[in-house]
Amino acid sequence: QVQLVESGGGSVQAGASLRLSCAASGRTFSQYRIGWFRQAPGKEREFVTAIDWRGTYSYPADSVKGRFTISRDNVKNIVHLQMNSLKPDDTAVYYCAASNSGGYIRALSTYDTWGQGTQVTVSS
Repeated sequence: QVQLVESGGGSVQAGASLRLSCAASGRTFSQYRIGWFRQAPGKEREFVTAIDWRGTYSYPADSVKGRFTISRDNVKNIVHLQMNSLKPDDTAVYYCAASNSGGYIRALSTYDTWGQGTQVTVSS
């Protein structure tokens, strides 16, 4: 089992960039797919992007494609989410999550371990 801790959130102006990090504990980190989700006030938690075990493939949602990039370092047990050209609609609490089972990588139910979340606020 891994434990996840997010960091890197903050308040920025539209058009700015932020890099979120998801640090994992546990020696089996490389066996987990990692996803990022976000939840805005009054809205359901939604998929942002995910990365496979080796970091070969990523799966960005259409809303962030071309702006957000996910990467991982299995030696350092960390996943980064580089967010560029931020928009006010990106304002949310961002969560990383881990899955070592099969299942649809974009589905919340696929993930069984979640971090505590980090707030991202983008003002216009």
